[in-house]
Amino acid sequence: MSHSVENRFFAIVCGALLVFVAPLFILFLFLSSERAEKEIKDHITVLLVANAQALAKPLWDLDEDSVTQISATTVAEGAIVRVNVRDLSGQLDVTQSTIPKSYKGNLESVSRPIIYNGVDGAKKLGTITVYYPELGLFDGLKNEEIVFISIFIFAVLTVFGAALIGNRIFVIQPLMRLTHAIEATRRLGSRHHVDWQSSDEMGRLASSFNDMQSKLQREETELKFAHRRATDTYNLTPAMLFSLDKDDCIAAVSDYWLAATGYDRAEVLGRRFASLVLPDSRSEYSERKHDNPDSAARLAVTVKFLCRDERVMDVLILETTAIQDGLSLSVMTDVTELKQSEDRNLRQAITDHLTGLLNRQGFETALDAKINEADLRKRELACLFIDLDRFKWINDNMGHAAGDAALRELVARLQECLKPGDIAARLGGDEFAILLLAEDAEARAFDMSARIAEIFEAPFEGDARLSASIGIAIYPRHAANAAELLLKSDIAMYAKKRDGKNGAQIFDNGMLDDSRSRAELESNIESGLNEDWFEAYLQPIVNIDDRSVAGFEALMRLNHPQKGILPPARIIEVAEETGSIVRIGNRIMEKAIASFAKLSRLDGMEDTYLAINFSPLQFEPELPVRIAALLSRYDILPRRIVVEITEAVLMDDNPETRMVINEICRYGCRIALDDFGTGYSSLSYINRFPVDIIKIDQSFIRAINDTASDVSAKSRMLVESITTLSHKMNCTVIAEGVETEEECATLRTMGIDYGQGYLFYRPQHPDNLMKIWTGLIQAHPTPVAQAS
Repeated sequence: MSHSVENRFFAIVCGALLVFVAPLFILFLFLSSERAEKEIKDHITVLLVANAQALAKPLWDLDEDSVTQISATTVAEGAIVRVNVRDLSGQLDVTQSTIPKSYKGNLESVSRPIIYNGVDGAKKLGTITVYYPELGLFDGLKNEEIVFISIFIFAVLTVFGAALIGNRIFVIQPLMRLTHAIEATRRLGSRHHVDWQSSDEMGRLASSFNDMQSKLQREETELKFAHRRATDTYNLTPAMLFSLDKDDCIAAVSDYWLAATGYDRAEVLGRRFASLVLPDSRSEYSERKHDNPDSAARLAVTVKFLCRDERVMDVLILETTAIQDGLSLSVMTDVTELKQSEDRNLRQAITDHLTGLLNRQGFETALDAKINEADLRKRELACLFIDLDRFKWINDNMGHAAGDAALRELVARLQECLKPGDIAARLGGDEFAILLLAEDAEARAFDMSARIAEIFEAPFEGDARLSASIGIAIYPRHAANAAELLLKSDIAMYAKKRDGKNGAQIFDNGMLDDSRSRAELESNIESGLNEDWFEAYLQPIVNIDDRSVAGFEALMRLNHPQKGILPPARIIEVAEETGSIVRIGNRIMEKAIASFAKLSRLDGMEDTYLAINFSPLQFEPELPVRIAALLSRYDILPRRIVVEITEAVLMDDNPETRMVINEICRYGCRIALDDFGTGYSSLSYINRFPVDIIKIDQSFIRAINDTASDVSAKSRMLVESITTLSHKMNCTVIAEGVETEEECATLRTMGIDYGQGYLFYRPQHPDNLMKIWTGLIQAHPTPVAQAS
């Protein structure tokens, strides 16, 4: 087997001899045999001719002895081994043979007729047949031919032997060395070299093999080094590395993985990785390949891993999708603290940090879940939207710390009213919401509302008193989804606030009309600000005695291009709730001052004043500067501007508001207390704040001549008392809403200073007022108020 190359070479040479040399040799023998056979036949032919003539006379005479003698002479020839002479009559048949009995070869025969030439002519007497051995390929060879063949065979054998020897020396021997080197490399793992040097192909082959061995040895060394480095990297990298086979069984783990998990390598190798994952996340791990797209470069899954010491780690597993040799490489990272942090962040994201209740985001998520639960359990879900009344007063007067304490105390009381399954949330500020799942959600909601009302019976810390307005909406009776349910409970809550606060109101469809009307009004307000629909109408204020004009009150009007003048009271209410009252107030103030500057140029108007109403929301630190800038622009003295404020501004006693009012007074403007006599009216405001003008509310003015004598008497007493005390405190008194001459006469007797109402003037656009007043000046040098 090891000499297969040599055997093949031997077979090739033998084949070449058989293919090329043997046919030539056989052809030579064949030609030599034909030549020898031809010579024998020619010789036998000559003998036959001579013997046939010699036998003619004896055969004629039937001389058997002569025939026998001649036949014997013929057989004596070297080539002929048998002679048969037979006459035609059959009387004479002589056969002579020299063939030994052991001869088994074939004989060739040649016959010739024996003809006797007599007097009567030629007569055929019989035949003579001679036999000679059939010649083989070598029987016809001559001595010189045998010598030639011997030399030829020797030459061929010499060449054949030389080829074999040369092949063994120059081919087989280096091949054997190369084979031994390869076998030694295979068996021993060492890189053996071939000790053979020559300039032929074998030398180049040996040199190439030696170079290849050297290169392989270098690469093997580098590979071993790389493998050792990779192994060290795998084991020493501070990451939990492991490899899985195609059946998700552990094929390898790093030392760091073992150190982090506490397992021994022997007890985890071959074990299914899923068996180390907690059952509640095992399915998630098993489905990781299905949950990730096939094109993903890696698979990522977070599961709970059970360590050997029963510790549970949240681990993030990143697994390569490219698998080599049936193995995948994965890295496992301990994200327990991260998951805990995420859970904390999630709780913080959905929890109100002050009260511990759900915030708006958490409530919206819980609301969706509760609606799904209500659908599954075929129950109703009540949403209670709670807004605290007078909570702003606590923040403004007792401080935000007191407000926060009140909210925490409220939540503590509220928790005692909740049952398992109820959900409470703080939506923001002083707004809360509660979800109640029940078969009769409406009854449960009103029962909860009653309990909440009881919460507010006891005062809160600091003797603070609160109440709540509650709106109720029922799913699926009032709403089809979470957003609609929350919206309609909010609408119901605002309806309760408009009806007097402190109680519960369930939603009905009529509230939607109010909501749509409010939304339309909000849109009109915004459009009015953007399109400049707001106008500053002016209503004159007259001296109650001679009805001369003392000043003007600026009144807001929204002139809609299609709907005309919209009711101002509702606009102010909505604007204060949305906060747009500040922009409206600034717009009206600027237009009113500009129009007042034009009126001031008319004769008799130089000493009049302009009263401007301000919402509590307008008392910002920038207000005094804004007023000063406008008065400077239109060249109006500050004493001609009266800032009208309501009791709500003074009742809160906000330090920032007090500072703004004081700045306005120092600048030179006067302060008027509007609608005095309503709400929590107190003359102490006049003492605590720099008030210059008191405006008595029109409800008292209308009641002074009431048909009921007791109502009329009380109203007159109140108006007289307010007037007397105001005058004692150097405040001017103005009666609002004067509409009849009877009222005007009564007010005059009470000592009222000024009047304002439809009896004198209606609120007018400044342009119309300019035209009217110009006509009055032309008719009367001293303008006198006329009914308009």
